[in-house]
Amino acid sequence: MNKQSVHAEEAVSKANRTAVANRDPQPLNAGERTNPAGKPVSNAILLSIPDEEFQAIRPHLQFVPLPQRLRLQEANQKLDEAYFLNTGMVSLVFTTQKGESVEVGVVGSEGFTPIPVAAGVKRSPHRAVMQIGGDGFKIDVDELQTALQSSPALQQMLNRYAAIHGMQVAQTAGCNRLHDIEQRLSRWLLLAQDRVGSGLLRITHDFLAMMLGTDRPSVSLAAGGLQRKRIIEYTRGSVRILNRKKLEGSACECYQIIQAFNGELALRPS
Repeated sequence: MNKQSVHAEEAVSKANRTAVANRDPQPLNAGERTNPAGKPVSNAILLSIPDEEFQAIRPHLQFVPLPQRLRLQEANQKLDEAYFLNTGMVSLVFTTQKGESVEVGVVGSEGFTPIPVAAGVKRSPHRAVMQIGGDGFKIDVDELQTALQSSPALQQMLNRYAAIHGMQVAQTAGCNRLHDIEQRLSRWLLLAQDRVGSGLLRITHDFLAMMLGTDRPSVSLAAGGLQRKRIIEYTRGSVRILNRKKLEGSACECYQIIQAFNGELALRPS
């Protein structure tokens, strides 16, 4: 084979690799992939990557139950493990030196945490806590980083998710500062339902108050207003959404803006 032919083949090979990295894989349905122990995968990212890339990461996916209030990472500590959720929802929480806390973002089965590892960063300013219990897959961060070296589609998806999630965090910060508690509560309930796929949310007023950066009486007052309008039903330790359309009407514009971001992740309300 002459030198010109070799260069031509190398060019074709490079073009094929680029095409694989840039194409949008067609996601599989939940349960069509499993980890080595046979546990079905429902995470959108793991279902969307090409099969050869999933096979590279599959041996390292450890199925784990993720009960409510479990802490997956602490702020400013080394990030040793990453999580791809099947079910449930993670809250990313910022805490001041005085111990005051507010939620700055949420992650469900559409994403992964800790998000900074997508860029090779092994610390985060946020604590990650299971707001709504579920399950998912845990992987060692070093093993994930090794897999990413030969997984361009997975790297692209993690980068994309990190960028879109960053926009959501910025929108949430503005919302917490500028909108009233009933609007913020409505926005939060809608986001939670989108991620857990259920109108029944196991959550207390105390936890909601911490996530929204306010006090329990304020949350109780806002929840009471929504309940009187028959938009939600609140019982001890849970909230049931009765009328999603009205709940959307009670939320601020931030929900629709965040939904536009979610459209880039193919996340749709249930």
